[in-house]
Amino acid sequence: MSTSQQFTTFLDLITGLTTAVRIPSGVTASDTISKRLINTALHDMHLGTDYKFPWAERNARLIVRASYTTGTVTATKGSTTLSGTSTLWTTTDAFSIANARANGKVLIGGSRIPYVVDSVGGAGTITLSSKFTEDTVTDGTYIYFEDEYALASDFLRPVDVQTFSEECSIDLIGRTEFRRRYPNNITIGRPRVACIVDAAPSGSTAPIRRVKFYQPSSIAMTIPYTYITGNLAVSSAGVAAANLSADTDEPIVPLRYRHAIFYHALAAWYRDRKDDTRSQEAKSEYTDIMLRVMADSDVGANRPQFRPRIAHYADRARRPWR
Repeated sequence: MSTSQQFTTFLDLITGLTTAVRIPSGVTASDTISKRLINTALHDMHLGTDYKFPWAERNARLIVRASYTTGTVTATKGSTTLSGTSTLWTTTDAFSIANARANGKVLIGGSRIPYVVDSVGGAGTITLSSKFTEDTVTDGTYIYFEDEYALASDFLRPVDVQTFSEECSIDLIGRTEFRRRYPNNITIGRPRVACIVDAAPSGSTAPIRRVKFYQPSSIAMTIPYTYITGNLAVSSAGVAAANLSADTDEPIVPLRYRHAIFYHALAAWYRDRKDDTRSQEAKSEYTDIMLRVMADSDVGANRPQFRPRIAHYADRARRPWR
């Protein structure tokens, strides 16, 4: 990078930081600290303000499944095995998705309590995640449905905190309210309300973000949605990542705003070394830049305006002068 140009790559930011604090570059310990502070700054500048930054917005679509009722089932009290006749659970639909899959739900016979599918062993075999507690059902009817779907792998949070999909008029509510309002989500129909849930196996620190709908869909349909990405860096090959790692990686922040990352990292560097004066100076620069960035990227937003009532005067002005 030319010394007269804006910060562009990860290496530019590292070099800029080490130069500003007057330490030699190429020292492993110092470079490690610089890299950590820069990545922290990149994430921190989006913390709580990413709704204001259009470069972090992404669009995606998910396909919700229609409920499936083909064939009959047999379930034995105390067993986790669900046997089907003419069920075709492993046959794929028009979207190349099996008619039944793990985490789906099934209502057996006239039951009002859905059982969760643990695994699908074949066209006529499903293993439930819990034992069947009701009277044995032989060649009975069933309804298989899905009310939870995986979101984009880089999904961080929705752009609109109250609406999941404008196009499909699906409101977004919190998990607690969703559980309170729809404790037994078995009514098949058209999705009208959604909530975001984090599903992760025990022992994992990487939650899988999913969306849960009320009502489970009776037909296959596409639901567009807009979200904030968790991938804040991109490699020279165009591969998205959560953090900057290689020297040629770049933050997704537009070029004209990247010096904000530098000032945030600089403030943290001086803070860790108890140099409060310089830390506050760098932080003030960062704060000033961020205020201007948010104002710059918030084009078209509503702002307070003075609008005098002129209808009466305009009406009188149209009359002939006397």
